[in-house]
Amino acid sequence: MHTDVREYINLCRVKKGNMTEAELARRTGQTPQNMNNKYKRNTFKISELQKVAEAMDAELKISFIDKESGEPII
Repeated sequence: MHTDVREYINLCRVKKGNMTEAELARRTGQTPQNMNNKYKRNTFKISELQKVAEAMDAELKISFIDKESGEPII
């Protein structure tokens, strides 16, 4: 599955009760405009993704997946 970060966050927002982008922005300490700009550019830092995860009462996990086996490298 090749989903970019923006699409993934949107899917998670829906699963978390249709949380709006504005609500997510508020919970992460950003303005809705700033969050919208990040969505448009698809430019999220890891520290921002951690805040997004916290806002969704979730844990952020990042993995490198071997293309051949489909398994995490570590």
